[in-house]
Amino acid sequence: MKTLSLDTSELRDDGQTVAADLGCSSHPLEVFFHPKSIAIVGASERTGSPGQVITTNLFGSIAPGIQVFAVNPTRKSIFEHPAFARVADVPAQIDLAIIVTPAATVPDIISECVEAGVRGAIVISAGFRESGAAGKELELEIAQRIRGTQLRMIGPNCIGAMNPLTGLNATFARKAALPGSVAFISQSGALCTAILDWSLSEVIGFSAFVSVGSMLDVGWGDLIDYLGNDPNTESIVIYMESIGDAPRFLAAAREVALRKPIIVVKAGRTEAAAKAAASHTGSMTGSDAVLDAAFRRAGVLRVDWIGDLFHIAEALSKQPRPKGRRLAIVTNAGGPGVLAADALIAGGGELAQLSSESIKTLDEILPPHWSHGNPIDILADASEATFERAIELALKDEGSDAVLAITAPLVAARPITMARNIAKYAALGKPLIASFMGGGDVSDADDFMSRGGITTFAFPDDAARVFNYMWTFGENLKTLESAEQSLLHPEPRRNHSLLIDNVRNEGRTIFSEIESKQLLSAYGIPVVQTEAAHSIEEAIRVARRIGFPVVVKLLSKTITHKSEIGGVKLNLQSEDDVCIAYNEIRKAVLALGNAANFDGVSVQSMARQDGFELILGSSNDPQFGPVILFGAGGIFAEVMKDTVLELPPLSTTLARRMIEQTHIWQALKGARGKKPIDATALELLLVQFSQLVIDQPWIAEIDINPLIATSEGCLALDARVVLHDPSISFENLPRPAMLSGIVYEHSSQ
Repeated sequence: MKTLSLDTSELRDDGQTVAADLGCSSHPLEVFFHPKSIAIVGASERTGSPGQVITTNLFGSIAPGIQVFAVNPTRKSIFEHPAFARVADVPAQIDLAIIVTPAATVPDIISECVEAGVRGAIVISAGFRESGAAGKELELEIAQRIRGTQLRMIGPNCIGAMNPLTGLNATFARKAALPGSVAFISQSGALCTAILDWSLSEVIGFSAFVSVGSMLDVGWGDLIDYLGNDPNTESIVIYMESIGDAPRFLAAAREVALRKPIIVVKAGRTEAAAKAAASHTGSMTGSDAVLDAAFRRAGVLRVDWIGDLFHIAEALSKQPRPKGRRLAIVTNAGGPGVLAADALIAGGGELAQLSSESIKTLDEILPPHWSHGNPIDILADASEATFERAIELALKDEGSDAVLAITAPLVAARPITMARNIAKYAALGKPLIASFMGGGDVSDADDFMSRGGITTFAFPDDAARVFNYMWTFGENLKTLESAEQSLLHPEPRRNHSLLIDNVRNEGRTIFSEIESKQLLSAYGIPVVQTEAAHSIEEAIRVARRIGFPVVVKLLSKTITHKSEIGGVKLNLQSEDDVCIAYNEIRKAVLALGNAANFDGVSVQSMARQDGFELILGSSNDPQFGPVILFGAGGIFAEVMKDTVLELPPLSTTLARRMIEQTHIWQALKGARGKKPIDATALELLLVQFSQLVIDQPWIAEIDINPLIATSEGCLALDARVVLHDPSISFENLPRPAMLSGIVYEHSSQ
């Protein structure tokens, strides 16, 4: 992979000419990348210290026109440059302060910077939240001192920032990054230095190179916003350990992703150790799964490996986005083609089905023993011209969305000639990627293809994996575009909050099943007819009125998972069955040792058995607020875990995407003699449920399980609602991250 070059005199989308030294002059983060004056607070000559490295970097290679000053109260000079005791003593207005002093001194230095009118500070110093309670207190003190001022701060505990296009190296990395068009942001300073060293050997260039540290002030959203408007940045790649300000990140990413790729590798894919045992929904929503949903919703591409950050950034910069997931593989070696196919299918991609016309033409130009399918194995003795013709046919076939060209070093064809032959097809409108396997024998071919706009890979399975990322990115953007167009961005309402107020007034946090269904019904969600019964006689009267067969369930304000204690009796055909069921449920509850757990039973009609059992629910994520879950339901919902997550609010487009992402969707479309469900009705129900979740912030957990879907519509058979603890104030209730900034009207309570 080679440097992603950028002509800084090229035209922007709005037709204006920009030069590399102009940047985004109206943005508050401009000061970090295009300062006119810099103060190094803690400048040092001590060999190996961060202060010494930064001082050497800034005095040794700073771009013309930028003034650099050393600040150190114990020295008169640093490396023969005058040293000043305080920032205020510097004989110039300082734009950017680089602070490399002990943590305990930083709050006062920040105050000095505020008083001196400094607009940006990079705090390199460590010893803050990562060191314990005392360090966290220091961070809080710094936050207080910059609140309401013009000063923006990167860090603390970071290595700094670079602008390779101007030569600015405000870091304690000893080497500077090469110039290019990729912006790299990392939460790990150590990873920054490792990536920097690797990028130099791989000749990868950057438009910005930033270590964000603890993100006390400047976070992902701020940098994405700035770099999204930077004409010198074509893509943004991120190493992330924590999301920080989630609503700000989502807002910035949604705005920028439609214009520039945002690619993230996020550490920590394991699910949270503690499961929310009280909720079917909560037990299936891990923080990492929620993060995946948030990334998809914002158009952000998440990759699994650090190296993939730059592979996919290069591929997207050189090639168009594929229109689908169908890949045609052309290879002169069968084994590598199979490896690529395995990686493709494992990642969700598909082998393109070639047309009969393409197969016929390939039969005419290839030996009789070619593979007669995809992968297109043209055999080891194929000529350069044959390889070129097969590539051309695969690209022009309407059944393919992209082509992967694979070669192994063989005697019959020369790699450089093959590369020259296929380079002309890089601009046909479909992605063309290549894996010319080998070392020195293929290096010239790799260089030629890279310069010609074809992304190359050492191994074919790597190439297939990156293609999967390419079409996934395209799908995310298509969903983002359509969702943004159709989403209504509803205002929160107090509709139907009386039920919630009543439960809270009684000191409860758990709805009864009757109350839960009343809430759903108020939002237009169909519920099965259900009535309460507090005696055997009343249960029998209700069953007669509803009509047999019926279902009898435990009615309780404390027990929510009724089936786990034998609290659900199905398909009762007679009054005697109802009587027996009532007594068995009551006995099971009393065996728990608390008669207050039993409030009687609910009686409902027995639903049709030809529908599909689904689950629809919501619980709260600490960072993103309410999260909606949908998938296969019933008593084995937690075992099957065929579910997907999305952030509210939902549009019909997003609702359909959720439905289609589940495995059960294949059955919902109609299988084994069953009619397809009414998908439009299910979409609408998901949107209505989303509105409920947005309107009612007091709800901590809610689920419908099972939700029955048939060809005639949907019906909620069971529902569960749990409210937040009364000790939480209304102002501190979780809010939907996608609707940050909306003011909620306070409940009457």
